[in-house]
Amino acid sequence: MAEVAELLGTSERFPRRLVAERRIRYVKVGRHVRIPQSALDAYIVARTVEPVRQPRSRSGFRLAA
Repeated sequence: MAEVAELLGTSERFPRRLVAERRIRYVKVGRHVRIPQSALDAYIVARTVEPVRQPRSRSGFRLAA
């Protein structure tokens, strides 16, 4: 879990909570829990928010929405 936490930039508690709440795919190997890299990548992609680009007027100022 430490490696996953480091990749996410969080504490170890966060990936443990993701597993406990079944918000991320994981594999149980005996009593150990493993999160595949593909599951981590999918989690990050699914929660990535793209910036919104607002159109500019000819004067270079942003148009009011």
